[in-house]
Amino acid sequence: MLSVQNLTGGYAAHQPVIHDVSLEVRPFEIVGLIGLNGAGKSTTIKQILGLLVPQKGTVTLDGKLLSEDPFFFRSKMAFIPELPHFYEELTLWEHLELTARAYRLPREVFQERAEHLLETFRLKKAANWFPNTFSKGMQQKIMILCALLVQPSYLIVDEPFVGLDPLAIQALLKMLKDGKERGMGILMSTHILEMAEKYCDRFVILHDGRVKLRGTLAEMRRETGDPDASLEELFIQVVKG
Repeated sequence: MLSVQNLTGGYAAHQPVIHDVSLEVRPFEIVGLIGLNGAGKSTTIKQILGLLVPQKGTVTLDGKLLSEDPFFFRSKMAFIPELPHFYEELTLWEHLELTARAYRLPREVFQERAEHLLETFRLKKAANWFPNTFSKGMQQKIMILCALLVQPSYLIVDEPFVGLDPLAIQALLKMLKDGKERGMGILMSTHILEMAEKYCDRFVILHDGRVKLRGTLAEMRRETGDPDASLEELFIQVVKG
């Protein structure tokens, strides 16, 4: 289980962005991290990944802190960022090769998975192209392919659908669903609430850096006393107070 307990932190010690955030991601589930721009979603994700050091609280993966066993922690997790980051001097295929080496994938496993992902996301002809020639959506697919290539135990996804065409969105959603069914635990930040309601098992709603509501849709409906509310309606209730 990925466990975040009482996490407080941000970019400056005197001005934390998130306050006492707690959440859990278990195998075989997708947890939706929901909030307005500036609510603290990306900050929470950066704390989980170890890109920011918490001022208070802990992040554990299967009971271990990042500081206790960095290799174990990082080898179990992959990340799809909101904005693509890539090496201009490497082709798409070389990005996949680099990822496979970092995660120590056997060559035959890498080859099979890479070919399947290129086919699924319609990038086979672009395998030996350089990403600075790609459209924004194609660049985002590099991040998606690299993360899915390793089939991690835990996948962190930050606004993955930005810039993707409908076929790519459909392919990614199927991959996320298949990953969950294989036992992957997924934390997904998204603004597309209708999609989140359909695909996520539980939700964490952040507002002003604090968890305001959490649980399954049924649990949140009971807590708010609104038995028929959609996720979007619950979210609007929270942000409007």
